[in-house]
Amino acid sequence: MSAELRINDRIRVPEVRLVGPNGEQVGIVSIGDALKLAQEADLDLVEVAATARPPVCKLMDYGKYKYESAMKAREARRNQAHTIIKEIKLRPKIDPHDYETKKGHVVRFLKAGDKVKVTIMFRGREQSRPELGFRLLQRLAEDVTDLGFVESQPKQDGRNMIMVIGPHKKKAEAKAERAAARARRGDNVAEPEPAPHE
Repeated sequence: MSAELRINDRIRVPEVRLVGPNGEQVGIVSIGDALKLAQEADLDLVEVAATARPPVCKLMDYGKYKYESAMKAREARRNQAHTIIKEIKLRPKIDPHDYETKKGHVVRFLKAGDKVKVTIMFRGREQSRPELGFRLLQRLAEDVTDLGFVESQPKQDGRNMIMVIGPHKKKAEAKAERAAARARRGDNVAEPEPAPHE
């Protein structure tokens, strides 16, 4: 091994500030001594702060460090909640029963922590009466006001009118609540016994 630690292509340094494997400060040592300590401890000499004067290096098992950081990143991705935008399509002259069904879907999506994009589709002469669609969207927003809020106000987009409703609860909160409810049901409800064979 060389007696210098290469910082970049142009600069070489004769000494570094060394940090031990457990985070303890060793102090400023020559690069040769730092490499010797790394060999004796069977560890790698890793530069952690190149811009400091002198540069800071740490004794560590670099392969283990990379593995642990990859595992932390994977765990963070697994716990990350992805916000999904669900879409519901309505017509301006919707039947009351159909409206209740569509509203039920919106309620279910909001309870699950998803955003809902509500689209009113206009056909033919309905395009000359956008206020019908606007009133329907306002009514839907008022009906689900306890579960969500209007994230983007109704706006005309060609033949359609679009509004986005966001949930009050985050996806992760809704997921945790569902898991807790499932656990409560599992504790209170006994498994049915199998019927005896005759």
